[in-house]
Formats: sequence, C-alpha cells, structure tokens
Amino acid sequence: MRRALTLALAVAIDGVAGDPPTRLHPVGALGSLARTFEAFAPDGAGERSRYGRGVAAAFPLVAALAAWQFSARLGGSGPRRVAVDAGALSLSFALRTLLGRAGEIEAALRDHDLDGARTLLGTHLVSRDVRDLDASEVAAATIESVAENLSDGVIAPWLWYAVGGLPAAWAYRAANTLDAMWGYHDERWIDLGAAAARTDDALNLVPARVTALALCAAAAIHGDGARAARHWRDDAGETASPNAGHPMAAMAGALGVRLAKPGEYVLGEGQRAPTHEDIGRACVLATEAALIAGAALGAVLMGVGSRS
Repeated sequence: MRRALTLALAVAIDGVAGDPPTRLHPVGALGSLARTFEAFAPDGAGERSRYGRGVAAAFPLVAALAAWQFSARLGGSGPRRVAVDAGALSLSFALRTLLGRAGEIEAALRDHDLDGARTLLGTHLVSRDVRDLDASEVAAATIESVAENLSDGVIAPWLWYAVGGLPAAWAYRAANTLDAMWGYHDERWIDLGAAAARTDDALNLVPARVTALALCAAAAIHGDGARAARHWRDDAGETASPNAGHPMAAMAGALGVRLAKPGEYVLGEGQRAPTHEDIGRACVLATEAALIAGAALGAVLMGVGSRS
C-alpha cells in the first residue's frame, strides 16, 4: 500500500513541478560521476572493456545505495516516509519535461520555424545530426523520442520501483544514464560502453513491451488499438535496439503515421508522413498510456500489499 501511495504522489509531483534545473538534479550528478569515471579509463581495448564492465556493475549499485540511505535517513516512517520517497522517485522519471519538450517542437513547426524546431530537437531529445531534416522528419523524430522516452524515461523507473522500491528505481536510472553517455557504437565507446549498453538493454526488456501494450490500450480508447497492435507485432524488430522498436512501432500504428530513420528502419510502412499536429496526438497518447500503466502498477502494488 505504501509503495502504491508513493508512486501516485510521485506522479502528481512530476505533473505539478516537473524537473529541477540540471545543476540541482540527481541525474546531473550521475552524469558528472560518469564523466569522472571516463577520465580514469585506460587506453587499451581489453583494459577499457574490463573497466567498462566494472563501472557498469558498480554505477547502479552506488545509486541504489545512495537512494536507500536517503530514504532511511530522511524518511522515517508513515506519511513522512511516503513524502520523502515520492519526492525522490519523482526525480527518477520525467514525463512532464518530455511532453513539454515535444510541445515546444510542435509549436516551432506550427509557426514554420524549422531551424528552431531542429535546434530544440537536437538539444533536448536526440543525439543524431538534425541539420538536414525537413519538417516531417523533425516531427517523426520527435514522435519517436516521445515513444522511446515514455518507456525508458517514465514507465521503466516505475516498474523497477514496483519491483524493488526506491533503490531499484535509482539503480535503473543510473544504468540508463550510463548507457546514454557511454553506450554509443563508435570507435571511442565500443569497448568502454559495451557493458553499459547490454545492461540497459536487459533492464528495458520488460518496460519496453509494457509501454507498447499501454500505448495499444490508449489507442483503443480512440478506436485505433487494433492498428497499433498490428504494427507493434510487425515492426518492433525493425530497429537495431531490441527494445526501442516496441513503443515506437506501437506509436506509429496508433497515430497511423510512418516513422523512419533513413538507412536504419521504417515503422508503419505505407502510412502517411507525420505533421506537427501528430506530435500533439503522440503526447496525448503518451499521457494516456502512462496513466494506464501507472494505474495498473498501483493496482498490483495494492493487491500485493493487501495479501502481505
């Protein structure tokens, strides 16, 4: 029961307050720690690989221990524990910020400010080169980011919180942050970041599929559930990532649009190209899917609590 209340309060806190500035955010501290570990990385491929495996194992453990200590020292018991844990949990996900960033890009495209939309996209949502993207491609990349980040930036921390409490949520957040910083498939990172990427893939196997299911359920509210489920089934394996394709394919089917990254994948083959209006629709679906997933997790936690 306490975990269900904590999750509900954390979602409410995020909805009202959103994220603090990066310099005050624990994820910013994790990023600084990852950069410190990188500075001490050895040069040889084998040594970097071993070092990367060690950091990939230690990084989530450090975050879990910090979260446990924070809760134990400041939380106490009863309502105070719920409030402290909810505040800490709300910092492990970023639904309001995700929707806000997507909304800013939608507004820029609506105002025919393509350069501004590209800048917002490249600054806040994607790491790819956005300089040559047209308006439809910017819209598609934004929608893809909403779907993927709904999974690894929102629903995954909730799921891991349900499994193991605040330490598990922050262990996941640390692993995901390390992957975002180290897990690139290029010469600089291929050895150092391989273990971080594999760890993140493993931790997101279930959340990605739960997110896709929640998106299909949200699409069903609008009469598009069957199409979302069909494209989830047919297109989820098109991406190089074992997880990203699941929520992205479900989102493509739910919206009835084609999401493509040239030379890599096409999700929703045969459907129309997206416009800026589809970004707003994607945000509505993401909100509904998050509420569905959150309500389901809360019900499970309350059921487990009532039996214990």
